[in-house]
Amino acid sequence: MKLNDFYNEIARRVDTDKTAITVAETKRVLSEAFLMLAKMDAAEFADTVSKGVAQAKKKLSK
Repeated sequence: MKLNDFYNEIARRVDTDKTAITVAETKRVLSEAFLMLAKMDAAEFADTVSKGVAQAKKKLSK
């Protein structure tokens, strides 16, 4: 999956009747998230991503 495809898929998922968010807004937010991750050392990065994925798996199992 290309990064742009990733951004577009996220935008489709979060743009709902209750929450209106454009692709541009999604890209800006995700870009900032990637900037934050890039500033972390490897251990902090791995810990943060691991916790995020674990939280996502809990949501998927509901």
